[in-house]
Amino acid sequence: MTQPETRRVPPHPTPRAAGRLFSRPAAVASCVAFVLIGMLQALYGPAVPGLRTEYGLSPSAAGLGLSLHFTGGVAGVLVFNAVHSRISNRLLLGSGYALMAVGSLGFALSPDWPLALSSAFLGGLGFGGIDYGLNQLFAVGFGDRSTAMLNILNAHFGIGAVLGPALIAALGPDGYPYAFGACAVLAASLILCTKGVGTAEPAPVHTAETPRPRLLSRVLVGFLALYILNVAVEAGVGGWEPSHLEAIGYPATLAASATSAYWLMMTVGRFLVVPLTHRHSAERILTVCAAGMTACLLLALIPGAAPYAYAGVGLFIAPVFPTGLPWLNRALPHARRAGAWVIAASMIGGVAAPPLLGKGIETSGMRAVPALLTALSAASLLATLTTGWSTRNARAGARRRAHSKV
Repeated sequence: MTQPETRRVPPHPTPRAAGRLFSRPAAVASCVAFVLIGMLQALYGPAVPGLRTEYGLSPSAAGLGLSLHFTGGVAGVLVFNAVHSRISNRLLLGSGYALMAVGSLGFALSPDWPLALSSAFLGGLGFGGIDYGLNQLFAVGFGDRSTAMLNILNAHFGIGAVLGPALIAALGPDGYPYAFGACAVLAASLILCTKGVGTAEPAPVHTAETPRPRLLSRVLVGFLALYILNVAVEAGVGGWEPSHLEAIGYPATLAASATSAYWLMMTVGRFLVVPLTHRHSAERILTVCAAGMTACLLLALIPGAAPYAYAGVGLFIAPVFPTGLPWLNRALPHARRAGAWVIAASMIGGVAAPPLLGKGIETSGMRAVPALLTALSAASLLATLTTGWSTRNARAGARRRAHSKV
């Protein structure tokens, strides 16, 4: 009997294949793009006082700008995913930058609020396209360095999220049009930087150690749950940490500073995990992160430790989003666009979590915030463990079927 081929094909694209996706300048420009989308998302909240003055809005009406931005983001992920197989990577990214440029400029110059909301949605479409496009391409475009590069990429989102409010603070609330105008100029400039992006995506490698299509649904559901719950915790802490800290006796200024520290630790955590990605699997990193953020949220039940505990949550939750995508691509090599579904699902989780937590707070009180978030975090830990178990079983089943055919 002829012996089967036993050489194991590496699950990542080779360096040569990966090189076709990003030149070094294009990789740098991609990091700048994530600074841009972080800044753009973070501008809407600080701009609310200026928007209310400009258009005579109530607080809830002014908050619609961010809602329309996120709605456009979800739509952008799904739309760009649907057309990605028919257009080049350069056109995908260039279209995203163009939509952000037009949307940001429209929001800055809109003569009335309905047109401003339309512009926020349009900018959100571009935001979603860039968020999906760069995450997807970085997940497959750097071989064994993809997990590290994704963490570096997403860390730049945090830099932008810090810079956005700082820019509004420097300009004053009424100067928000200049901040959005600056985003429009930067987005338009990035269109010129797409030449270093390859036109082809490395094809996934199918081996006997990867799950067959019939097993995809169980694994994909696990990743969807993992991402929805993780971003729910992320948005829940960001949205309710200040109110909880004030409720347990901290002054408003300290509560605001502690929340800034939470977001800053998310940026720091993504840089710190980079060397760990070369020595530990994504599954192990995500499991430790989920356990760590659950422990920190339990610690937040102690009033004296709460501000530090929330900072710890930021540190542990930081690597989850970018580290999970390469794991997803290795677990589901047949589902090349599975990343789009988890990115869209994560955005939905970010939109839905704060108001749903608000309902729980109405019932249990503001002091229950850490307990409610701990429940979500524990569910995220369970989803991580279940997803790891499903992917290992899928690989084992595939190997058994391959050996039975010999």
